[in-house]
Amino acid sequence: MYVLQNYVVLTLWSQCAFAAHSFAKRNDTKSFATNLLHESLDWLDRFYDNERGYLFSLDSEALTHVTRESVWYAAGLLARNEVDDVEQAVRIVSNVIGAQFKNESEQWFGDYQIYPEEPSVGTEQYLPRIYSSWDPNWRGFIGTTFILILEEFSHLIPQDIQEYMLESLYNTTIGDSYRVGGVDHDNLYPAYSNPSIMRALVSGWVGRRINDSNMTTAGEADAKAIIDLFTRDNTLSEFNSGTYAGVSLFALTLWAKYMPEDSLMGQHGGEMIRQTWTSLGQLYNANLKNVAGPWDRSYGYDMNKYLSILALQIWTLVGKENAPVNKKPYAMGHKNDFSISPLIAILAPFHNTLVPEETLSSLLGFPGTHTVKTSAFSPPYDTYPRNITAWISPNLTIGAESFAENVIGGPSKNPSSFNPAVVQWARRDGSVGWLSLYAQVKELDVKVGEWTLELNYPKGNVSSGFSFLVGTNGWNERRDVSKWEHVEGVKVNVTGNVDTNYTVTFNGLRSGARETINDFEFWNFTYTMPPSSQEIPRVQLDFELA
Repeated sequence: MYVLQNYVVLTLWSQCAFAAHSFAKRNDTKSFATNLLHESLDWLDRFYDNERGYLFSLDSEALTHVTRESVWYAAGLLARNEVDDVEQAVRIVSNVIGAQFKNESEQWFGDYQIYPEEPSVGTEQYLPRIYSSWDPNWRGFIGTTFILILEEFSHLIPQDIQEYMLESLYNTTIGDSYRVGGVDHDNLYPAYSNPSIMRALVSGWVGRRINDSNMTTAGEADAKAIIDLFTRDNTLSEFNSGTYAGVSLFALTLWAKYMPEDSLMGQHGGEMIRQTWTSLGQLYNANLKNVAGPWDRSYGYDMNKYLSILALQIWTLVGKENAPVNKKPYAMGHKNDFSISPLIAILAPFHNTLVPEETLSSLLGFPGTHTVKTSAFSPPYDTYPRNITAWISPNLTIGAESFAENVIGGPSKNPSSFNPAVVQWARRDGSVGWLSLYAQVKELDVKVGEWTLELNYPKGNVSSGFSFLVGTNGWNERRDVSKWEHVEGVKVNVTGNVDTNYTVTFNGLRSGARETINDFEFWNFTYTMPPSSQEIPRVQLDFELA
């Protein structure tokens, strides 16, 4: 009884202490956001070309420049408002609008250059390749930033430049209306969450601002389609992406903050943010500083090593030291997304009030072993909603999804970013080990349990294979891996009807069987079916921490 009573007292004390800590963290949101703003601007300042009024390429590409990131930087300059910051921000905005595509007959009308030195899109030497020579999502990224600037900093912007920005927003809204999923190689369906949320916002906001009922109606129609998909199971169709969940949360914040109550966006934006964070909080493992898989679109396998927009939002919530961000964010993989930090920081004081207290707690401390079950739906690619299960323990997580799709590689049709089954574990040096199933089929059935993962290919055959990408070992561990016993931190037992003779190859930065994926080196453990098999391919992995 004495032990139980003390346990209850200690538990209540811990809960009270954590609640007080959580409250303090809420009050620290502004300082965390300010820290993010200034640290990111200090980095971006180094890339600013005062002669041209653009940022140099963040990849140091022979002193060329970048458009989208320059606009994000301009918003940060207005927020900082020191010395000649406002003058330079206005200059950047004017430069970008001046180069906006203005031919209404072209598919890229109202879009913005990817970089100012590029040739004219549509010429014989620079053919119009969507997501290559031009990117339709730049309308959304730059359009939403212009709206943020006009909403937050109009008192700093000369009237003629404000009018110039509204004209640009009108053109970009018209151009975005050209986008129809499945037409002209475009993939903008409501299920493509991050650009569809941005398009709805820009169309609805601009329509109201200039009193254009057609634009307003179009924005509301887009919003309704997005909301209908979301409320099916309170999940984004573009599910659980460290990068694109971050973009969607950014755009939903604009819905909640800038759209009126007579708009569906104003009505639903806040709740969609809360529900998205609830899902992310349930999947987050604070011990590993990672959101458990599966990931619809990921630019890495460990959030501690690649820069995700979601991690920047976590930074504003619990501080840099508690977020999955390296001390030097600009040294991480996919580092260029650090340039969106000014927008995240500017919106954080509002956005963070919508994050549930339970989620905030889970970002600071692991709540205990639990299982998460949910689903997401991305028509026209999904035959039925993707059914997601994740088992999350203190030092190992297993997450996977069952799906039937008409493409390989998920709705983004990219096997390098679609991770339908993911395992992560803690290693002795505090780093994270990981395993991901490489997407090779249109249908997958999964079973996730305590310490176990079962995978089936319902329409597989003797030619099917399972390729497991496994991260390299930690700093002080062995460099060469040729079998499971060489993988640091975890024991893996593989059973099923696959051939027990597997192959192991290396994908490296400098050499190996093939190249890295999103700059991550890995070992590829591949299983094939026995030559005479007539069975549905099935493999089961059982895990134990080493």
